[in-house]
Amino acid sequence: MTVLKTSMRNFLAHKGRMALSAVAVLLSVAFVCGTLVFTDTMNTTFDKLFAATASDVTVSAKGSSDTGETTADNGKPPVMPASVVDEVGKADGVKSAEGTVFSTSVTVIDADKDSLSPTNGGPTIVGNWNANDARTMEITSGSAPEGADQVMVDADTADKHGLKLGDEIGVITAVGTHRAKVCGIADFTVTNPGAAIFYLDTRTAQQTLVGETGVYTNVNVTAAPGVSDAQLKKNVATALDGGYKVQTAKEVADANAEDVQEFMGVIKYAMLGFAGIAFLVGVFLIINTFSMLVAQRTREIGLMRAIGSSRGQVNRSVLIEALLLGVVGSVLGVGAGVGLAVGLMKLMGAMGMNLSTDDLTIVWTTPVVGLVLGVVVTVLAAYLPARRAGKVSPMAALRDAGAPADAKAGAVRAVLGVLLTGAGGAGLYLAAAADKASEGALWLGAGVVLSLIGFVVIGPLLAGAVVRVLGVIVLRMFGPVGRMAERNALRNPRRTGATGAALMIGLALVACLSVVGSSMVASATEELDKSVGTDFIVQSDSGQLITPQAVEAVKAADGVDRVTEYKWTQADFTTPDGKTSKDTAITAADPTYAQDLRVETVAGNLADAYRPDSMSVHEEYAKDHGISLGSKVAVDFADGSTAQLTVRAITSSDAVIDQGAMYTSIDTLAKYVPAEKMPLDRLLFASAKDGQETAAYTALKAALDDYPQYSVRDQTDYKEALKDQIGQLLNMIYGLLALAIIVAILGVVNTLALSVVERTREIGLMRAIGLSRRQLRRMIRLESVVIALFGALLGLGLGMGWGATAQQLLALEGLNVLEIPWPTIGAVFVGSAFVGLFAALIPAFRAGRMNVLNAIATE
Repeated sequence: MTVLKTSMRNFLAHKGRMALSAVAVLLSVAFVCGTLVFTDTMNTTFDKLFAATASDVTVSAKGSSDTGETTADNGKPPVMPASVVDEVGKADGVKSAEGTVFSTSVTVIDADKDSLSPTNGGPTIVGNWNANDARTMEITSGSAPEGADQVMVDADTADKHGLKLGDEIGVITAVGTHRAKVCGIADFTVTNPGAAIFYLDTRTAQQTLVGETGVYTNVNVTAAPGVSDAQLKKNVATALDGGYKVQTAKEVADANAEDVQEFMGVIKYAMLGFAGIAFLVGVFLIINTFSMLVAQRTREIGLMRAIGSSRGQVNRSVLIEALLLGVVGSVLGVGAGVGLAVGLMKLMGAMGMNLSTDDLTIVWTTPVVGLVLGVVVTVLAAYLPARRAGKVSPMAALRDAGAPADAKAGAVRAVLGVLLTGAGGAGLYLAAAADKASEGALWLGAGVVLSLIGFVVIGPLLAGAVVRVLGVIVLRMFGPVGRMAERNALRNPRRTGATGAALMIGLALVACLSVVGSSMVASATEELDKSVGTDFIVQSDSGQLITPQAVEAVKAADGVDRVTEYKWTQADFTTPDGKTSKDTAITAADPTYAQDLRVETVAGNLADAYRPDSMSVHEEYAKDHGISLGSKVAVDFADGSTAQLTVRAITSSDAVIDQGAMYTSIDTLAKYVPAEKMPLDRLLFASAKDGQETAAYTALKAALDDYPQYSVRDQTDYKEALKDQIGQLLNMIYGLLALAIIVAILGVVNTLALSVVERTREIGLMRAIGLSRRQLRRMIRLESVVIALFGALLGLGLGMGWGATAQQLLALEGLNVLEIPWPTIGAVFVGSAFVGLFAALIPAFRAGRMNVLNAIATE
């Protein structure tokens, strides 16, 4: 009880000094709990949506996925004849059966030819208005579509794009472009998942999406009273006698939910990973806080020992303070986490996915995880300072408070740090020297972890040398004030090392990712220059197949010399060794593709692979299956018959573009696959006539004006698009790393603030002998800058080493160029100096306002 009272008294007496540590715990716990609440809410929202929209039993066409429609390679959804609806309706226990047709392989445009598809990654769905959808949609304006010239749109899409009754829109599919006018607007009675939904009448939907009437993609079946979904499924399956997919409402909802949960799981664990980094950085802040508090209370602890307190009691007293800090920070963090989740929901709403706070899901495990994680991490971080406090002897009561326990790192710490850093360096070396990327990745992971721990342990040793160098470069120009700032940073190397290490972790990851990203862009750019021989590439950024109408428009563009079509499909390969490779991708292209992409061959000529009944395989596949030039491979096309193709070329497996591709000609594919089953193009490659590149580029843009889902890019555009994609990914990661950097900045602020308190008497004496307030504030700011630069220097150096090693693994996949983004590295280093200045604002201000006499009189 005495220990508890002492801990409570000390905690309350020093609550101001622990505030920043509590904020670090709060932020880390909030990130964890916010992530859990947000992902759980998303899962709940979609579970309710799928449950509300699924009919009692759903019958789907052969070839469709468990979640509904799967667009075939020909750009059309799998369908079933209308007679299936009658067969299902006659099954026992069926109250009603209704055929539906829908597709997500569509693009919808307005009168200005602008896309109406969601920008948040949600699907665009076009289908027929049916009774099942009427359960979750309410017509709020106009009426349901009743003719070929009418279309109904969901309210969210109408609001976003300013659509109103009578506006004309176009529906672009593999069949062609269908134009209609908005006849109605329907609002969701459940949460809108971010999709754009358009409804046509049944006959028009069939003709627009499939190209023929009398077919459906699904049959929605409603059970008669007293008939369970399971029994209804059994009755319907019996009536159909196979050939179709039959699922209960629960099975459909579970299949949809599984896809969502898989996606949300990736997001959740990625965000929790960054929260873990923030926790790791927070550990250094907490260690520094308690180390400095213990140092400042050396005399107090010595007196406690002198009057009978044992080492264990002193130790427990500090740990109880850490426990209280962890509880306070974690409780506040759980509450802040819920607020963060609500904020993320509002952000998703702004992006078009309306999430209701009525679905806010807080399972009991979320606050428990937050509290346990926050408390355990805080107590563990305080263990070493508590252990140090327990070693304070009664004689310490005769010394001035504030004297650090160790003036410099011990020999054991130095040896351990060197060993760990060396082991990490060895791991990175083995990763760079690995022959396989999978093996190298394991060594890279070990090297990163060990080198990071090694730098943390050896940080106090490095602080002395690095700070002195930085002092010569940065601080000496400020005269005596700069030299005092340098000596203050060197006064306690352990404290400087721990503070710098917190910043080092975040910046090391930033540097590593910057090197990897820049190297990927540079490697891909080099590969494009080396391998791509075409002038223009036409493709859909959203993965849409290229419709025949768009292909004809490209071929008709002025200034275009040739157009190469590029398709791919799946087939079962039976090789000379008797083995069968199921569902193997095979690329079909025009013979000119051999000119558009310069693929390295190890045997034969790639142009020969486009001869009739010919193909190519890549080197590894050839070795694995005993294939050589002239070998016959039985290729059973998924939507066609079996072909006996002769291997005319063997390509290198080390290619970056089209790595592992196996080629045949479109004519060969058409020989064995019916015309109605032929896959649509995934890419088009266009080459301009000599001297007409600019004119051809303009003509291609104009030709695809009616098809906003496709982009025309020359090689420069393509390189920029690649750079932008990687840049967006890196910016997102940097944003998540910002939490760790914020916690590190709090650590610098905390260290300086406690250091000012620790040096109160010293500051008073310096002021008494003539140091001005301005000079005092400058000294503290310079001390902060040099600590921040120390952390940045270690972090950037370590991160560039990690990035360079990672690039060596990428080189095994063909990305051979190592590029260090020096402008980014330099900007981060300079930015770290400003971070130091910002972190010192409050501590420097408080130091400047000290009363000189009161400061001198401080014990």
